[in-house]
Parts: sequence; C-alpha cells; structure tokens
Amino acid sequence: MPSNNVKEDSVAVAGAGKKSKSAFREYAESIVFALLLALFIRSFIVQAFKIPSGSMIPTLQVGDHILVNKLSYGIRNPFWGSFLAYFKKPQRGDVVVFIFPEDRTKDFIKRVIGVEGDMVEIREKKIYINGKPLEDPHAHFEGDAPERGTFNVRDEYGPREVPAHHIFVMGDNRDRSYDSRYWGYVDLDDVKGRAFLIYWSWDGTDRWVRWERIGDLIY
Repeated sequence: MPSNNVKEDSVAVAGAGKKSKSAFREYAESIVFALLLALFIRSFIVQAFKIPSGSMIPTLQVGDHILVNKLSYGIRNPFWGSFLAYFKKPQRGDVVVFIFPEDRTKDFIKRVIGVEGDMVEIREKKIYINGKPLEDPHAHFEGDAPERGTFNVRDEYGPREVPAHHIFVMGDNRDRSYDSRYWGYVDLDDVKGRAFLIYWSWDGTDRWVRWERIGDLIY
C-alpha cells in the first residue's frame, strides 16, 4: 500500500511540473495539420469540382458540385501532373475530368466514348465503335443551339482511329457539347480522375437546393 501511494504522488508531481502548451500553439498546430491533410487529399485522393455548363445534361446539371476520385486510374505527381503509377486506363462510359487541350488552365468533364485503337464514327448522330452501334443510354439531344447553328462534324464524324495513349470524349448533351468531335483527343496523362458523386446541387438562378440530387452516384 505505501508503495502505491508514493507512485501516485510522484505522477502528480511530475505532471504538475510540465508546462502546458499555449492555446495559440495548439490551435496553430491543428490548423497546419488540417491544411496539410486537405492538400494531401486534394492532390492525391479526391477533388471537388463545380459544373458550370450544360454539356453533360441530364447526367450533370449546372450547379452540381461533384467529387472526383483521383486514384481511379493511378497516382499523379501533383507538381508535374504526370502519373507516377497507373492502376488502369479509362474505360468506355467513364465520366472523367481532364485538362482541356486547347487551354490547359481549364478542366473539362466529359464521357469516354472511345479508347486507344477504337475506330469512332458518327452517322446521323448515332455512334459506331469499330463498325458496331454503341449502346448509348446517356445520350441526350436538345437540337441546334441558335447561336451556333448546324455543325456537320457534330452529327457526322469519322471514321477516325483513337491514337495510342488517348481517349475520345463527348458530352452527354450531344447537341450542346464542345468535345472531341471538334478539338480532338485527350492524352491519358491529362486525365485527373473519374467523377463519382454529386455532394451538393442547387439551381444557378434561384439558388434553390436540389435535395433530390445530393448523394447521387455518377454513372
């Protein structure tokens, strides 16, 4: 019993002799750790994006806020942009975010239609891959946009082969999408990840929250 009392007293004395961290230092360390964790997650794991245009209607609406899995296809170097390691390549039907080839300061989001080696052809708005009609359940047609008129390449394209290490992408809103039909292919090194979740959504005009879209998976 005496030895137990001595041990308990010694612990109390030792604890009393320690200088506690200041509240400012504790808060500062917590903030720095949170920032580093957020930077790591954004650089390597998940990144949030906002949808500003209607090129992916009806899959994605203007005002949708989405999450993109940056580990879907590999591990990217956050400083140089190239992949450190590949897990797999984008597949037909994936909705991907990538660096826009004509302006590398912008990110675009489209659906993968053709992968390397595919022969892509469009006849009267119908997509053919390697000579066979593509099952295309996400396609949406709104008609000609008045400000753009009719573009033959939009409805009649190819056949053209997708180069190695590239993909051919299109928006689901086929009549209102500026995509591979106009500017070509996407280098696999420029693919940032696969979109997988709508985490927030609201109407861009009235700011009404679209509660029914929140939590929807992106296919």
